[in-house]
Amino acid sequence: MAACYSAAMRQCQPLAPFVVPRRSLPSLWLVSDARNDAMLECAITRLPRGSGLIFRHYHLDEPQRRARFAALARMIRARGGLAVLAGSMAQARRWGADGAYGSARLIRPGGRGLRLMTAHDLGEIGLARQARADGLLLSPAFATRSHPGAPALGVLRWRMLAARATAPVIALGGMSERHARRLAVARWAAIDGLVQLACAT
Repeated sequence: MAACYSAAMRQCQPLAPFVVPRRSLPSLWLVSDARNDAMLECAITRLPRGSGLIFRHYHLDEPQRRARFAALARMIRARGGLAVLAGSMAQARRWGADGAYGSARLIRPGGRGLRLMTAHDLGEIGLARQARADGLLLSPAFATRSHPGAPALGVLRWRMLAARATAPVIALGGMSERHARRLAVARWAAIDGLVQLACAT
């Protein structure tokens, strides 16, 4: 498993909460969801050290969600990684996350903490720039189960949009090792792709 990512992992270093330089963003991001919950522990222990976790788990109520986040955050940090919470920066700070994930309308500039913002088109890339995103998750690169039937950007349009971003770009949407090679990206994220890769038997 680690051999698959030896080149990418040179960019990943263990980092303290809320002091993440842009150049040190993890190359791999595991995105949590109801459908991959049962495999998250397996994936975290098998992904390369220094990988990131974007914790969503919108299906849980707040007490359950917070407890689940705390448990997974401990695991990813024990492996030199980062735990980012889907929500506002204020909530991320309350929960002890390394940063927040969401749209530029949700995550405002200012204060300490990693700001990972979502974008699907040129307008949202511009909003993320104004909000001073530390990283931009550009999606959907390819067809994805998260949004069945939604049109994917595809290789050419994804690259065109990524070139307009000022923050480091993380590919999302139907991502796998093969698709990462097609996009020629340094950073990518997945819900199913990383779990299947890490925990395939």
